Amino acid sequence: MEELLFGAGLLFGLFYIGLILVYLVGVWNLYKKAGQPGWACIIPIYNVWILLKIVGKPGWWLLLFFIPGVNVVFAIWTINLLAKSFNKDIAYTLGLIFLPMIFYPILGLGSAVYQGPAGK
Repeated sequence: MEELLFGAGLLFGLFYIGLILVYLVGVWNLYKKAGQPGWACIIPIYNVWILLKIVGKPGWWLLLFFIPGVNVVFAIWTINLLAKSFNKDIAYTLGLIFLPMIFYPILGLGSAVYQGPAGK
């Protein structure tokens, strides 16, 4: 019984690591599509700074991400602007918010083209 549980846990762990790797590769390519260095997606705080550049918002917005409550509003707004930057609609924004492990890799590895900050 213990071996079965160990095997199931190992399988789940490998699946989870694979999911994280697919997510990272997708976000890396998303940054590259937007003309930014892909490695920037793995550096905490700096990745948000670069994301704000991708969506066309000023760097001082980064400070708003440290204010409880305000950060949720600005994070959703930034994700919406990211979807618009790749010519996607509100449904895609909801996908990026609720199913990021699926929608970010689709955006980064799929045929979506960066249209400029917020789709301008």
